[in-house]
Amino acid sequence: MNAKTIYIVDDNADFRRSAQWWLASAGYEVVDYADPALALDALQTHPPERPACLLLDVRMPGMSGLDLHDRLRERGVNLPIVYMTGHGDVALAVQAMQRGAVSFLEKPFAEAALEQALQRAFEAPQASAGAATTAPEAAATEWQERLDSLTRRERELLAWVVEDKLNKTIADLMSISIKTVELHRKRVMDKLGAASVTQLIKMVVSKRVV
Repeated sequence: MNAKTIYIVDDNADFRRSAQWWLASAGYEVVDYADPALALDALQTHPPERPACLLLDVRMPGMSGLDLHDRLRERGVNLPIVYMTGHGDVALAVQAMQRGAVSFLEKPFAEAALEQALQRAFEAPQASAGAATTAPEAAATEWQERLDSLTRRERELLAWVVEDKLNKTIADLMSISIKTVELHRKRVMDKLGAASVTQLIKMVVSKRVV
């Protein structure tokens, strides 16, 4: 065992079962909840005493993942959170990252994507008490260099993408064709190293550059 705990909060029983099996086989201790209210009560009553993170579904009946995140923070329970959704909702991705989420995964996701997200989660300062906070200066410098490589028009388009505007709307706002919007967006993603629009949103919101 690697002495790390993953809490899963998801109303989909099949997903929880398969995720628990895979994560347990990878050496994690797994605790799962179908009801976010039960998870809130349990985590507030018995906060984790060793490195832990929360694998949290965004859309659930009753209390959403975003609501659960807010209530945990109000009660002083600060865990690194990996959000999940089956809807690919860019607006939700923005809200999740603004709340400090470590990552945002679209279902169905590959095991490699989950592994990378969990690695980032357990590297986060709040994953364990007394963890040292490091300043990733090299990464910050690289990000700034990539951002500086964008033209003025590309940065303008990036701002509209982060606001979840449709290509047609962006074309009207920038007085260009939809094909030109698609071309600019591809160039922006290539320059910033984003594989998808969701990843682009996560990168931008976490850096708070737009």
